[in-house]
Amino acid sequence: MRAEVKDWPEPVSTCWNHWIAVPTGDQAGVMEVLGLSSPRPITFAEAQEVIDADAHGDADDRHHLSRVFVTPEVDGWTLVIGAWCDPCGSERHEDVLRLYKALSARYGRAQAYYYGERGDGSAWLVAERGNVVRRYAATGEADDERLTLGDPLPQEKERRLELGLPAVGDLRTASGEQVEEWRWSAFHLAPEIAAAYGVSSFTLTRETKVRGTGVLALTSDATNHRI
Repeated sequence: MRAEVKDWPEPVSTCWNHWIAVPTGDQAGVMEVLGLSSPRPITFAEAQEVIDADAHGDADDRHHLSRVFVTPEVDGWTLVIGAWCDPCGSERHEDVLRLYKALSARYGRAQAYYYGERGDGSAWLVAERGNVVRRYAATGEADDERLTLGDPLPQEKERRLELGLPAVGDLRTASGEQVEEWRWSAFHLAPEIAAAYGVSSFTLTRETKVRGTGVLALTSDATNHRI
């Protein structure tokens, strides 16, 4: 990033979005906990292009997991954006869970989200003081139910009650139509929950207060891949 270029905050989104939100401006500390390395400065606009390109790359070669955008401090938060942050991926969800619990132990809170903008579902993970408050996946995959941890968040309870469902507990007494309505509703909940709990990658604007410089960093999956 050239020194003379003014970097304005802007939303970072693609068809498939994965991000972490941590209530701190300690960018270096967040990177240390996550094991990120080789940071280089990058603007929000440049990061958007990189994350979008990675999201549309070959999912089988793991290159899309090799780098992430770590924002500067935005309204008191640091966001980490990229497919590597996925809280519900079938291969890495336990490792991701461990990392997010470590982040929340150090900074009090940490959240992770997935949102598919083309109706591909949502997932959220909320951790506080080293413990998981909630993990839930609504992606249409077979492992979704197995990933569930904790009690529903207020946004989930509200939506379930609107559909005539119990706010907590299983849905065995619900009709098939109600269950299907809940699943479709949950597919779109991640942005709403993210905005309610802190700063979302979708809500960044030129009015967002920024301190520091964003960086593109390598993940533990970055072997033989250049940024």
